[in-house]
Amino acid sequence: MTAPTAEPTDADLIKAHAAGDPHAFNELVRRHRDRMWAVALRTVRDPEEAADALQDAFISAFRAASNFRAESQVTTWLHRIVVNACLDRIRRRQAKPTVPLPEEGHQEPAVPRDSMAERETSLVIKEALDQLPEDQRAPIVLVDVEGYSVSETAEMLGIADGTVKSRCARGRSKLAKLLGHLRNPTEEGGVPTYESKHGEGRR
Repeated sequence: MTAPTAEPTDADLIKAHAAGDPHAFNELVRRHRDRMWAVALRTVRDPEEAADALQDAFISAFRAASNFRAESQVTTWLHRIVVNACLDRIRRRQAKPTVPLPEEGHQEPAVPRDSMAERETSLVIKEALDQLPEDQRAPIVLVDVEGYSVSETAEMLGIADGTVKSRCARGRSKLAKLLGHLRNPTEEGGVPTYESKHGEGRR
């Protein structure tokens, strides 16, 4: 009986792609697309922009894969490319601001009260994130939403650990003020955190 073939690692797929395997990169995308999409959406806060940023990122990764030196995890490398593509989109959008279309139409079915309250809370948090400068939003998304460590986030963004800490601290301070009205009356001074709303990230 033939022993089952071990599934290739991410690094194996990168090497196979660089060697000309036409299917290797597609498998890498399949493995990580959902997680990369979540990061893109939380960073740019717009589904169309997130989709475009993700496409840009995967094209960049496809072209740069042959230069991957395995000095970091493949997922960290992909995250860095996705976040950079998102930040590029944000900068272009700020240079050419547009008026967003309303997200909800008049023909939508009625939403139960609890679901409506949860949706309103999510929208308030989204709006608060939108008010953060891009250099603070990206670390907040990676650390507080995605659950990455400070050092992992620093590697993805290409900045020092201390810079991640300071930007997160400033971002959290602004979010605390913006979201102060969402304080839980049963908890003295408790401001809802991403961990409490979304779990503890990926850990």
